[in-house]
Formats: sequence, C-alpha cells, structure tokens
Amino acid sequence: MKLIRSTLINIVLAAIIFFLVSAFQERNLLKTDKSPAPYFSLALLNNIDNRVSIAELKGKTTVIYFFAPWCTVCKYSMPNLEAAIKGRDINAIGIALDYKSTTQVEEFVSDLALTVPILLGNDQTQANYKVSAFPTYYIINEQLQISARSMGYSSQLGIAIRAM
Repeated sequence: MKLIRSTLINIVLAAIIFFLVSAFQERNLLKTDKSPAPYFSLALLNNIDNRVSIAELKGKTTVIYFFAPWCTVCKYSMPNLEAAIKGRDINAIGIALDYKSTTQVEEFVSDLALTVPILLGNDQTQANYKVSAFPTYYIINEQLQISARSMGYSSQLGIAIRAM
C-alpha cells in the first residue's frame, strides 16, 4: 500500500513539474485568445516560384508547425504531426526556419517522407510568431485565429487534442 501511494505521489509530482515547465517555455508565445495569426506569404519548398499565404488557410483548422532541419526533437515530432492529421479534416503546413540552404530542408523532409506542404520561413516569420525554440506550433481556427500552441516534442495524441 505504501509503494502504491509513493508511486501515485511521484506521478502527480512529475505531471505538475511537466505542466509548469511547459507553461514556462510557452510564456512568450503568441496568446491563444482568438487573436488573428500573423500574416505570411512564403515560398513552397518544392516550388519556390509558388507562394502560400495565410489567407489560403481560411475555412479550415490548420496546424502551423515551425521546425529547423537540424533539430533532433523535430525529427521525432514531425511524423506525429502527419499521423495526427491523417484522415481528419485538418490542414497542416510546416515552416522551415533557421536553415542554411534549401537542400538542407529538402534532405530533412525527404528523410522523414513528409507529405505536408513545407514553406521556407525567414527571420521575420520567426519574429512574428515568436518562435524561440524548435519545434513550435500553433493551431489556427477557420477564421485564422490562434486557438492553441505548443513548444517542444508533441505526441500524435497531443497534436490531435489541441487541434480539436
């Protein structure tokens, strides 16, 4: 009985610590008070002459996932993004930041066999979305308002729940 009580206390403490650390990490991200997501118009990785603007995402819940191709956590988390949206009425886009070349981004995308559209972000995009660590993602609703956010590794379930 003492072992069970001790284990439960440790689980509760671990959960509290996890949520406190998450809240601390996310304190500088954009607010989830239904404020409009910052505007962007960025080139597609596989067709640099074609640009995608945030206006094209209107009408559907969208996960905007910011990553860096050198980021190990991104490498483990991005497949969860793909799995979370599969078969659901949710858009997802990846926005590459802090990359040395488009080849570096192409290799990252190819290694993970990603199918979501990948856009080439820049310093202004990073500043507008207050991305200070990777991965960071925002969920925007049909009216292009921020409804959820997260920083760091996210499981398939975590992404799916935030996108509900």
